[in-house]
Amino acid sequence: MHDLAQQLLRTIRKQQLIKAGDRVAVAVSGGADSVALLLLMFELRSELGIVLSVAHVNHKLRAEESDADEQFVAELAKSHGLEFYRTAAPLEPGSSGIEAAARELRYGFFREISRQHRIDKVATAHTLDDQAETVLLRILRGTGIRGLAGIHLRLPLPDSPDERSAEVVRPLLTFRRDDLRDFLHGSNRIWREDSSNLDPGFLRNRVRHEVLPFLATISRGVAENLADLAEITRGEEDHWRTAHPEVRASGDPIDLERLASLPLAAQRRLVLNWLAMGSPEVGSSLKVIGEILDVCQSEVGSGLELGAGYRIVRGREELRMENVSSRPFTVDFEYTLTLPGAIDIPELKLRIVAELVDPATVSEEDADQLIDPVRVPATLIIRNWRPGDRFCPAHTKEPRKVKDLLNDRHVAGSEKKLWPIAVAGKEIAWMRGFSVPASMRPAPGDSRPAILIRTTQS
Repeated sequence: MHDLAQQLLRTIRKQQLIKAGDRVAVAVSGGADSVALLLLMFELRSELGIVLSVAHVNHKLRAEESDADEQFVAELAKSHGLEFYRTAAPLEPGSSGIEAAARELRYGFFREISRQHRIDKVATAHTLDDQAETVLLRILRGTGIRGLAGIHLRLPLPDSPDERSAEVVRPLLTFRRDDLRDFLHGSNRIWREDSSNLDPGFLRNRVRHEVLPFLATISRGVAENLADLAEITRGEEDHWRTAHPEVRASGDPIDLERLASLPLAAQRRLVLNWLAMGSPEVGSSLKVIGEILDVCQSEVGSGLELGAGYRIVRGREELRMENVSSRPFTVDFEYTLTLPGAIDIPELKLRIVAELVDPATVSEEDADQLIDPVRVPATLIIRNWRPGDRFCPAHTKEPRKVKDLLNDRHVAGSEKKLWPIAVAGKEIAWMRGFSVPASMRPAPGDSRPAILIRTTQS
């Protein structure tokens, strides 16, 4: 048995990632890490007593190259006599947010094969290097303790059948990428190189090829140190979750006397858990949590608008969360927005602002919302979506029903019914919370002023 296979076997048994009788699908892209994982798992399948299969998602991002990846993985599965599950999940190349969209599609496929083929575990080839990149990326973008936990060793797959608990597992999370390639070279095995992994347009690639190598000149163990930080943080998170009942939250208001009795770290934890339970779509940054704690010190009746239809209100003895969008509605709304300009939407207590901005000065997030003024009329119709409306966010190739897009984000009730869109002619040019269609965005490198639509509380 190869040394790496022995190391992998010890990891799986120590962490209890896989048990005898499990049906395990290895997610294989065709790259070195996933090919190495498949080969190692194939070597261990008798020792582990598992039924092994292969899963592949083709995002069609690199045309013939992506199809060649799929064919390579299919032949690899066939050569080992393994069941092969595949799906096509096209994405639009070069769009912002594409990594998150691809991840969402992949996990949807994992849930599907879990239900249809009774897969117990989906093994992905995330390595220690991936972990280090993820932690560093989150530090650069801004994160809390939970973000520092990085990639988790295991992740439940929701929507799996009640009698089973399907999971995604990451058995290579303590393995170095170079060791896996050495294993493949030593075994005379080939793999596919993904050309997009060299594209500097992706921040992760810049971290992988520029930032981490530079940091390694200062500290040779930087990747291991970042991965250790994630491991320590996950332990801290488990401790807070299991050993501190005082920070557990329910859907009930927070007792202000109880909150005030806690240390600041526990206060923040309690508010964070309360937000996650009562308004998961609302951000939970340090700034938001600090503002909520400030409300606790304010006079009775004071409050804070959280967005997404939620409001925090200070009572005499408790802190309440109100869903203001849950009030009954009777009619649709429709308004005209001049570009640039602003209008109030009383039905949502929102103000929608369209302003001219310099594309070079906006954030990465706002860049996803830019509209080329040449591609839209001088006025847009702002209204709530209607049955039959379709929208094509920048990372997708084909329009989808607005209803389905909102369902994917678990938007419900009157918030869903009154979700605002902007219509240019017969096409939806903007939809709150989603990237602007590629057909409406400025061309790459275009320095002319562009339209940025944003919402604020009115």
